[in-house]
Amino acid sequence: MRILAAMSGGVDSAVAAARAVDAGHDVVGVHLALSRAGGTLRAGSRGCCTIEDAMDARRAADRLGIPFYVWDFSERFRDDVIEDFVAEYRAGRTPNPCMRCNERIKFAALLERALELGFDAVCTGHYATLVDGVEGLELHRASDNAKDQSYVLGVLTAEQLAHTYFPLGTTPSKALVRAEAEARGLAVAHKPDSHDICFIPDGDTRGWLADRVGAAPGEIVDRSGAVVGAHDGAHAFTVGQRRGLRLGVPAADGKPRFVLEVRPVTNTVVVGPKEALATAEIAGARHTWAGSAPTASEFDCEVQIRAHADPVPARAVVADGLVTVRPDAPLDGVAPGQTAVLYVGPRVLGQFTIDRTVSAVPVG
Repeated sequence: MRILAAMSGGVDSAVAAARAVDAGHDVVGVHLALSRAGGTLRAGSRGCCTIEDAMDARRAADRLGIPFYVWDFSERFRDDVIEDFVAEYRAGRTPNPCMRCNERIKFAALLERALELGFDAVCTGHYATLVDGVEGLELHRASDNAKDQSYVLGVLTAEQLAHTYFPLGTTPSKALVRAEAEARGLAVAHKPDSHDICFIPDGDTRGWLADRVGAAPGEIVDRSGAVVGAHDGAHAFTVGQRRGLRLGVPAADGKPRFVLEVRPVTNTVVVGPKEALATAEIAGARHTWAGSAPTASEFDCEVQIRAHADPVPARAVVADGLVTVRPDAPLDGVAPGQTAVLYVGPRVLGQFTIDRTVSAVPVG
């Protein structure tokens, strides 16, 4: 096949490209420039997609003997990922920018251009596997559960899966990938994994948002509606947060309180006891299926609400364009804007953005 290898400058994408070459494919490397701040350097393992990463990707491509290009996707990234991130926080939601990047950049914008240029597939260093199922191609978890990235790939559609290539999915551990990179003479063999939000490399999400959303003083209330504090902007709070609440009225039982809800219309933050974070039901309208859609309107599955959370057995109902999931055991600290990925065993069924949550603990 003609393969376009997305090379981030990290060890995973470099080894993935190398394996594509070893498999006999015609491989071309590409690095996505996602920021116009070309002089930015990463700080250790914080951030990614910097000029340093582009240079690391080029060196890896040179080592593999494949053509290499840098494509400027900064405007698309700004519009589809960064602006979406800000808009979601303004709406009182908790977005996942990595999910949006996979959905709208790596497997939409990049894949579209790749197909237009005659490539058969896009290769990435994600840890996930593709399986030929009875009804077509299926997305499955990676062999290494510790590195499994099928959650952040849950946004991929059947058509996109048909043009993807994940060479690392069956690798038992990340240590083996690093050892392979070293044996191949790749300089990124021991480069730290990136973490945090790539466009906020210092990790100060609250400060970054404050600069873009601005101050908007409001009230902090308990579940009964009583005012227990004040804030400078609801965007600075996320469901499940305990620290930094600066409450002026202590709880009657003296126990810590947590953020239960952010209400952007009234600019109000609702707090309450930890047990009130338990969620009995989640629902969302924005959904996709990773392969063939379920044939039944109700089915058993497992639901996962964070990249490294444990899957929880659940019952899903699809009706009137809405996916509703009732877990067998309450989920903890779920916020609108998060992504719920549905599994059956190792297989990813699909995903939806959570619009509504129902607490397992009634008010009163």
